[in-house]
Amino acid sequence: MKLVMTEQDPHPPHAPVDPRLLEILVCPLTRTTLEYDRAAGELISRAAGLAYPIRDGIPIMLPDEARRLDDQ
Repeated sequence: MKLVMTEQDPHPPHAPVDPRLLEILVCPLTRTTLEYDRAAGELISRAAGLAYPIRDGIPIMLPDEARRLDDQ
């Protein structure tokens, strides 16, 4: 199956993340658990106020790459 992007859908679907990986990941700043937002393709750290992106199924756990939650 080939994925074709159209003008109506400029964002590719988010690749799934291994559930075992989600169980062990914590926020690198606060060491607290993360919430998985599958629709947004992010891991949310409420304690740090950050959303870490997931790219091609790989969580990018770098604070410099994270989106601030108050930027919504």
